[in-house]
Amino acid sequence: MASHQIPAMKFAKIYPLLVRKAERKNRTQQEVDAVICWLTGYDAEGLRRQLERDVDYETFFREAPCIHPNSAKITGQICGVAVESIEDPIVRQARYLDKLVDELAKGRPLEKILRK
Repeated sequence: MASHQIPAMKFAKIYPLLVRKAERKNRTQQEVDAVICWLTGYDAEGLRRQLERDVDYETFFREAPCIHPNSAKITGQICGVAVESIEDPIVRQARYLDKLVDELAKGRPLEKILRK
């Protein structure tokens, strides 16, 4: 998928895929929600509202209450690209989310995923 397509993707269509990826590895929707809320600053109600509104990734991240300041500590590769090298902030935040869910699915403890 080309990076320029990511901001237009509907978050409500991606969210179940993120949950499914985690659940296949015996993680829970609540853990996925915790990761999303940590990254974006949404609470559970805010996350639910964004899903109901069927917003795209760009809107989801632009309306986020507060992107976590420690999100810059997220490093590594997603789709062969170093997340820390992505210049477009919306694409970088979407890839941060992908990376966090990957870590969750790989069994990393939630306390370590949520960088302090």
